[in-house]
Amino acid sequence: MPTSTPLDSNAPKRTLLLTGASRGIGHATVIRFSSAGWRVITCSRHPFPEQCPWGAGPEDHIQVDLADHNDTARAIDEIRERLDGGALHALVNNAAISPKGKNGARMGSIDTDVDAWSHVFRVNFFAPIMMARGLIEELKAAKGSVVNVTSIAGSRVHPFAGAAYATSKAALASLTREMAADFGRVGVRVNAIAPGEIDTSILSPGTDKIVHEQIPMNRLGTPDEVAKIIYVLCTETSSYVNGAEIHINGGQHV
Repeated sequence: MPTSTPLDSNAPKRTLLLTGASRGIGHATVIRFSSAGWRVITCSRHPFPEQCPWGAGPEDHIQVDLADHNDTARAIDEIRERLDGGALHALVNNAAISPKGKNGARMGSIDTDVDAWSHVFRVNFFAPIMMARGLIEELKAAKGSVVNVTSIAGSRVHPFAGAAYATSKAALASLTREMAADFGRVGVRVNAIAPGEIDTSILSPGTDKIVHEQIPMNRLGTPDEVAKIIYVLCTETSSYVNGAEIHINGGQHV
């Protein structure tokens, strides 16, 4: 499988920009790409955590509030400065929020207020298109790839994911198709992955019941299993894949 530029090559490294890098799937994605020799620029609400295992992290980390359109625009300008005229080979829009009610309760369409809906959509839906549009020249220069992280909750009512989160992910899946049609014409591929129940720190109580009753493989997925598919979508292995949404859920959707 074609991979990134070898570490001992004189050619420039490929570059990945990843939002929501601080934990779970984002954390595994950074490790997967950086171990393959890519430069990884990370974005999250938090400062760069000192315990992270990859090098050059603090120098290539941007703290940004993606719920704030102005701060997102500021971060895009900073990313372009850090690229310094170079190409962007991959953009992975992974950052997302899913507000909970009292005691972690699911928030449905009736009890989610308008401010919460707006907050979720600013992070989960508007930030991905802002990032891709703001960095389109850098993506074009690399004939790069965009991967939007949607969710199994975007295509069915989920017992834990709230209504605002679910509808934002459904909208992001639709946006992926629109972006694939538009960005594909300038040589940039756009795809999505839709994870199901992945073994991360944000799993809700009761997930074990879903595993045993709904997932044919009878286990959770791992963050690295998701990161590997993201990696494939950002390399030549998937050079004719555009506008797809790949389900990573052990057969939970069948």
